[in-house]
Amino acid sequence: MADRLAFTKGHGTENDFVLVPDLDGALGLSATRAAWLADRRAGLGGDGVIRVVPTELAGEAAVRDQAEATWFMDYRNADGSAAEMCGNGTRVFAEFLRREGLETADEFVIATRAGAKVVRRDGDTWAVGLGPWRLADPARAEREGFDALVHVGGDDGDPFSALSVDLGNPHTVVALPEDVDLAGLDLGRAPVVRPQPPHGTNVELVRPVGPGHVVMRVHERGVGETRSCGTGACAAAIATSFWAGSLDTGSTWTVDVPGGRLTVRLTDGHGVELAGPAVLVADGTVPTALLPD
Repeated sequence: MADRLAFTKGHGTENDFVLVPDLDGALGLSATRAAWLADRRAGLGGDGVIRVVPTELAGEAAVRDQAEATWFMDYRNADGSAAEMCGNGTRVFAEFLRREGLETADEFVIATRAGAKVVRRDGDTWAVGLGPWRLADPARAEREGFDALVHVGGDDGDPFSALSVDLGNPHTVVALPEDVDLAGLDLGRAPVVRPQPPHGTNVELVRPVGPGHVVMRVHERGVGETRSCGTGACAAAIATSFWAGSLDTGSTWTVDVPGGRLTVRLTDGHGVELAGPAVLVADGTVPTALLPD
């Protein structure tokens, strides 16, 4: 390994990431090292870490099968755990590939652990097709409208009804009653979800503010509360549409998060597209001697 590790810092609606180029596939990225890079006090700081590596050198068979994608987004949460993908991260990843000349088209495919995703440049923003979504328990959802209870602020918190939505990574969307203050809820502790999802879940707290318009806060598994979550914004739009009794293809949602605004469009075949900004804010290097084993 070289004496210094190159990195780029970027964010999508203030959901921030450390990007590490590994263009020859020789670096690898352990959970311990990813957690150190994401540490906001001892490391560089971020909600997640993204290794930029050629798909053919990814080292994961399911990823290497995505032959249409030249580059793999090896995404890890802030605690170092591997994640399926990240909606905001895909846009930042795409912006990095374009800036570095690794991709030159306005539309291309990237590989993720949740499958190949098409990214498309649209003016100053990027849109990413996140593929098909599904309800975790469609029979119960159709029957009751909900399939989980979420205790916000820990076990002793009030329970709220919620809907589980799978976008390649897991989400549990809470429909807040009108008398509950979204800004005042405690997300300093992980919400308790029952039944407990086997691989954890991101939890979105959602309130409609107008037709096709919701505001949201999110607690991400392996991270904590973040300023934004792209796939969470999509889950919020899907769940709100479901509760409204309409999942119309082509409908567009505005989702406001603490870090800005995202646009979600429902597409054919239970598909969903996410659009929003991607900003690269800094480049640098860190001595590899500081990296933990």
